[in-house]
Amino acid sequence: MPPRDLQRASAQHLLAEARTRVGEARPGLRVETEEVSGLPVPALLKAAEAAELLVLGSRGLSKAAGFLLGSVSQAVLASCERPVVLVRAAEHGEDDALPEPSDHEADTATGGRDVVLGLDLNRPHDAVIDFAFDAASRRAAPLRVVHGWTLPPYYYGGALMPDLNAGMAEQVRRELSAVLRPWQERYPAVEVRAQATVGSAGRHLVDASHDAALVVVGRQIRRSAVGAHIGPVTQALLHHAVAPVAVISHD
Repeated sequence: MPPRDLQRASAQHLLAEARTRVGEARPGLRVETEEVSGLPVPALLKAAEAAELLVLGSRGLSKAAGFLLGSVSQAVLASCERPVVLVRAAEHGEDDALPEPSDHEADTATGGRDVVLGLDLNRPHDAVIDFAFDAASRRAAPLRVVHGWTLPPYYYGGALMPDLNAGMAEQVRRELSAVLRPWQERYPAVEVRAQATVGSAGRHLVDASHDAALVVVGRQIRRSAVGAHIGPVTQALLHHAVAPVAVISHD
């Protein structure tokens, strides 16, 4: 058999196997497969244009390896304007990556784990917050909101100015509550646990991912030809997160 025919046969076998596995895991779910010629990055970006969500999986790399070691995932994530969920196959089963299809199902598939939202108070975006609340609502899971903030460069330690430290922390908590209040009213069944912590948001989100069902972060769309367009917090998270990560693009 010519090499091209071998490649096509292998692709068809892979698609058939994937369809069977998904069908067995989700009885009643309609599963469609499509064999597309060409390079993977343009093909995935084109498919995402007509989709609500794009899911990319790792190759089952070790715990020390990150999603962004894959050039395809990095290139797709940097250019895709749809929500993208990245799943580390070695860490969680297929059932953990996406919100459950029914609002009335218990969170048995996630084992009671939180959905985690990384929230930037300087640039909070509705699409990111709504995705996280909706994911938590569909899973009947708590939503843990993590915001990392830093002290001004002229501030050299809480021990020297404890009143200023406490005042700034209280201001951050008030701002966090104000941003979340309309969404809590829209999703009254979602239990929200807000956490404002000093330090890198990326580090706190990585820590939170160890007992999370899903971590949700935003990515500002930048259409310039230079750069990875991912951002340092998201990049750190994708290198080290244990849970699936949803990256929501926004203007």
